[in-house]
Amino acid sequence: MTSSDRSFSDVFQDVVRNFQEIVRAEFRLAKIETANEAVKAKSAAVLFAGAAVCGLFAAFFLLLAAVYALTRILPAWGAALAVAVPVAIAAAMLAGAGAKQWKRIRLVPQTLETLKENTEWAKQQIK
Repeated sequence: MTSSDRSFSDVFQDVVRNFQEIVRAEFRLAKIETANEAVKAKSAAVLFAGAAVCGLFAAFFLLLAAVYALTRILPAWGAALAVAVPVAIAAAMLAGAGAKQWKRIRLVPQTLETLKENTEWAKQQIK
């Protein structure tokens, strides 16, 4: 039996089977892509958490410096300010790094776009 002798139902069953396999493969790929993006999101979240901790310490030391300044004990507030400024700089750097990494994350896997294209292609083939 040559390929031209195949019935319409046989050809249609092959198309459906192939399309099902494509969809399964696309879902497997989407799962892998989502896992990869989750790893990126985790590292961005760690940087944001570091920025939050440094920011809290900076706020604490800035408030401590204000208290010492108000009590006019210059050496104490000067020391607190000398600690708060570098912590605030570190918080800004961590926040910038986290924001930069966050922008790289794709929230929608590329595979979903490919799946839509495959669906459109299948619809055209059936017509």
